[in-house]
Amino acid sequence: MTRKKTASTRRAFLSKTGLAAAGLTLAQSSPASAASTEKPALLGGDKAVTARTQGADTWPLYGEAEEKVVLQMLRHPTYGPNDELENDWKAYYNVPYAKTYCNGTSALAAMFFALDLPPGSEIMVPSYTFFATIVPMRLFGLVPVFVDINPRTLNMDLEDARRRLTKGTRAILPVHWFGNPADMDGFCDFAKEKGLIVLEDCAHAHGTSLKGKLMGTWGEMSIFSFQTTKPLPGIEGGMGMYRDRSSYERAVSFGHYDVPKTFGQDSAYARYEGTGLGLKLRMHPVAAVLIRAQFPKLRERNVSGVQQVRSLNDRLLQLPGLYDQRARPDAQRLYYDANVLFVEEAEAGISRDRLVQALRAEGVAASRFVYRLQHKCALYAEEKWWHHKPAIPELPGSEKANATAIWLPYFTRPVPEVVEQYVKAFEKIWAHRKQLA
Repeated sequence: MTRKKTASTRRAFLSKTGLAAAGLTLAQSSPASAASTEKPALLGGDKAVTARTQGADTWPLYGEAEEKVVLQMLRHPTYGPNDELENDWKAYYNVPYAKTYCNGTSALAAMFFALDLPPGSEIMVPSYTFFATIVPMRLFGLVPVFVDINPRTLNMDLEDARRRLTKGTRAILPVHWFGNPADMDGFCDFAKEKGLIVLEDCAHAHGTSLKGKLMGTWGEMSIFSFQTTKPLPGIEGGMGMYRDRSSYERAVSFGHYDVPKTFGQDSAYARYEGTGLGLKLRMHPVAAVLIRAQFPKLRERNVSGVQQVRSLNDRLLQLPGLYDQRARPDAQRLYYDANVLFVEEAEAGISRDRLVQALRAEGVAASRFVYRLQHKCALYAEEKWWHHKPAIPELPGSEKANATAIWLPYFTRPVPEVVEQYVKAFEKIWAHRKQLA
């Protein structure tokens, strides 16, 4: 679904007005519109962006609180913070079971092991995702079914999932891209109808929700990442959440040899105390204290981040052919790491490559955003790594996202001067886009 344009909008005005008229009329209508009379830097004009971000585009935001807890950990080494973080997480999400891991990838591997599905079972996943959402499943004989994304949300497309369901499909694993909640109500209804297990990759989605329900609590199991770029950075780290005891005990036994002793004698996994069932995937306690120090700030950070992005995007989206990552009105999302826009070249009247070139000349930190599509990687084309070779489909939504996306920096605090100058840069380019194109 695309936004409707009306003659009263600035976007419609710019798209329908001649170049000279747009420059003169907009210059008279508002101070910001004066940019339309100025020559773009790519054509020999002055750069629009001269203000500095003063660190608002850097991450992580470690300060005295984080330094203090790390120093305390170095002076008094203990694994206690891991347990404390798990307790904090369970209280925040109101879930019975959670376990820390050394990273999100290991939490995913433990989750796939916990499924206890027969080899050859298939799991529906997006191709537009990090390898860790998919590759660990092959260790247990599981096979991915690649599903397309909606190129405006970057999340798995429910209708495409319906089309790609096979008789061997046993689970579905949506990813909440850049903190944008996927359509979990629809996926859960679909899964119930088809008898599928619902999983969630919440690596980007700490504290986000849909219809007031936190992401990570919709599925039977879910994972989070605390890698350096993530909303709660521990440099490395992961969390697994589990709805039922059997999933928790099986997952934890795979990566935590010392935990089965806590399960109770009625547990099927208590006897594996001291050996576990696979690997040692314990979180480093320095990561745990870093995450715990930032956890109380999560809600405030998420709200502030949305405000910062909207202060820029709501103005840029008045320009024809420019869009951002669409979120549902009943979703509470977050932003982190990047502010992704999409340019429809035919509507905008300028190619993405030329637009990025012009923006960079203006001083905007912009680049083409092209994400590695998993189904095009060599691993999935080689049968020897899989119970049976995954089907390699055509995924036009994923291709469109890669053909239209632009990366802008994510500002972590108000930078009004920079925002004004970014808007000016875009407006200059749009007013002169015929010449630039």
